[in-house]
Amino acid sequence: MSKRRLRWNQFSLRNQLTIVNVVLLAFSLIVAGTGTTLLLRPTLVGQLDANLRSIAADPSLVIGSEANSGQFTYEYIRTAPQPYYVAVLDDQGRLLVDNWIGRPRSIAPNTDELGLGQSVDPDAPTYPIEEIRDGLGAPWRVVTVREDQYAADTVSGTLVVAMPLSSVNATMASFLAIFFGFGLSVLIFAAALTRLLVSATLQPLRKVESTAMAFAAGDYDQRLPEATPNTEVGRLSRALNTMLGRIDSALDERDRTITQMRRFVGDASHELRTPLVTVRGYAELYRMGALDDSEKVDGAMDRIEGEAKRMGGLVEDLLQLARLDEDREMPKDVIDLEPLAEDSAMDTNAQAPNRRVRVLPVRVVETEDDEYDPRGSAFGRPGDFDVEEEPELPPEDSASAEDEPAAEEPRNRFRLVRALAPKFPRLRRGGRNGAAEPESAAETEIVPPAAPAPVDAPEPPIEEDEGEIPAMIYGNSDKVRQAVQNIVGNALRYTPDGTPLELGVVVDVPRKLATIEVIDHGDGVTEEERQKIFQRFWRADSSRNRDTGGTGLGLAIVSAIMQAHEGSVDVVDTPGGGATFRLQFPLLTSPPVDEQGSTAQ
Repeated sequence: MSKRRLRWNQFSLRNQLTIVNVVLLAFSLIVAGTGTTLLLRPTLVGQLDANLRSIAADPSLVIGSEANSGQFTYEYIRTAPQPYYVAVLDDQGRLLVDNWIGRPRSIAPNTDELGLGQSVDPDAPTYPIEEIRDGLGAPWRVVTVREDQYAADTVSGTLVVAMPLSSVNATMASFLAIFFGFGLSVLIFAAALTRLLVSATLQPLRKVESTAMAFAAGDYDQRLPEATPNTEVGRLSRALNTMLGRIDSALDERDRTITQMRRFVGDASHELRTPLVTVRGYAELYRMGALDDSEKVDGAMDRIEGEAKRMGGLVEDLLQLARLDEDREMPKDVIDLEPLAEDSAMDTNAQAPNRRVRVLPVRVVETEDDEYDPRGSAFGRPGDFDVEEEPELPPEDSASAEDEPAAEEPRNRFRLVRALAPKFPRLRRGGRNGAAEPESAAETEIVPPAAPAPVDAPEPPIEEDEGEIPAMIYGNSDKVRQAVQNIVGNALRYTPDGTPLELGVVVDVPRKLATIEVIDHGDGVTEEERQKIFQRFWRADSSRNRDTGGTGLGLAIVSAIMQAHEGSVDVVDTPGGGATFRLQFPLLTSPPVDEQGSTAQ
C-alpha cells in the first residue's frame, strides 16, 4: 500500500466524507467557472465587434449626423467621442487626422499593424474586424472602411474606428471576482454543512462502536437500537444485533460445552478410577501374599473380572456416545413399534421375573383435542394390576351384545394400512404370529413365542384393518431397541422390586408422532431432576452410589439416539405416582424413499 493511501486512511470517516464532498463541489465550481469564462469572453468580444460593424456601416452613430453628407470634414473626426478611437489614413497608411488629442501617443492604437490592402477593399461583403495593440500592449478591436464612399468630394482616405478591450477585460475580472467570492463562500458553507450532516448521520456508528467495545469487554447483553431500520446504519444495526445474538448464544453454548466437558472428563475419570483402584488393590494383595488360600484368590478374581466388565461397559458407552455425536449415517428401515414394545416386554420379563410387565393396546389420538396422558392409571391404582373379568351375560344378552357395535369404536380413520401394506410385513394388532387381539382392551399379555412356521409354509395374508393406524417409523431397529431397553433398565434399577411396568404405543395423528411409553409406579422424578436426567454421568443419587450398577450414561445415550432419529424423549408424572418416559418419533405416513430415489423396503 502506498504512503499516500496510508496517509488517507489515517483520516476519520467523517473527515474523509467532508473532504471528498468539498473537493467534488470545488471541482464542480471550477468546471462551471471555466466553462462560463470561456463562453462569456467571446460573447462580450462579439458584442463589441457588432458595435464596430454598425459604426462602419453608419459612421454618423459616432462622428455625427453630417458624416454621410457633403458637409463632412476632418473636424468631425477630431471631436469624435471617447472611448472610440477614430482616425483617417491615406492610401499609404499614414495618419491624416484622429481624435487622440491631449493624450499620450504611447497609449494610442498602432495603426501601422493594419492590413490596408484588405481593409480598403470596396467589394468586401462585410467589414472585417482586426485586433491591434497600443504602445503598452493593450488590445484594441478595429474596423476600417473607405471614407470616400460617404463623402468623396470632401474627404478621401480610410476611416478607422477602434475600441479597446479593456471594458471586456474589466467585465471578465468583475465576473471572476464575484464568481470566486461566491464559490469560496459556498465551499465554506458546504464544508460546514457537510460536516454537520455527516456527523449527525454517523452518530449511530459511534453507538455501534461503543456497543462493540462493550461487547468485546465482556458485556454480552449489549444491543443496538433499531430506530431507523430503513437506512444503511439501521440495517447495519439490525445485522450487528443478529451477529451479537448469535455470538452470545455461541459463547453461552461454548461455556456450557466447556462446563459439560470438564464435568464429563471429571466424571469419566472418577468412574474409571474406581474399578482401576479395585483391580490394582487386589493385584497388590495377591503380590503381597495376602490371598493365602484358593477361595480368597477366586473371590479376588471375581471382583477383578466384575470391575473389568464394568470398566469395559463404561468405555463402550463412551464410545457409542462419541459415535452418535459425530452424526454418522446409520442404516434405517421401517419399524413397527408395537412388536418392538412386545419384544422389550418379553426381554424384561426374562431379566426380572419378579416384575409384571405388560404391553398396553395401541392408542390412537385422532384430533388435537384428544388428551395425551400416560395411561398408567387406566389400569387401577398403582400396584393393583389384576384385570377384572367382565361378568358373563346370558346367551340372549350375549348375542345381542355381539350384534351391537362398540360405541367408542372410531370410524373413518386413516386408510394408511392399505397404502403401506405392500411395504410392511405386519400391519395388524394381533400377536407376533398372527394371533388375534384380546377382546379386552385392557392389556396384551406377553406369552412365549409360538414355534416358527415351516419354511415352505405359505405366508399368512396381510390383514388390512381399515380402522387401524400402524405405529410405523423409519429408523435403526437396534438403536431404537437399545433406547427402549435403557429406559426399561433405568425403571428396573430405580423402582422397588415387584413394582409393575407397562409399555404403551401411542399414534398421534394430528402431530404425526409415534410414541413408545415406559410407565412405572415408583417414586417418580422431581422437576429439578428432569432438567438434568438426560445429562451424561448424572445420577439422582448425589453420593454417586454404585449399588445400582449404572454408569450415568444410559439416558444420555437415549437422548442421543432420539436426536439421531429426529425425535425427542421426555419424562412426565404417571397418574397415581411414578414416572412415564416417552420416546417420540416422526410417524411414517408414506413409504420412505432412499437417496437413490427408490422406495425403502
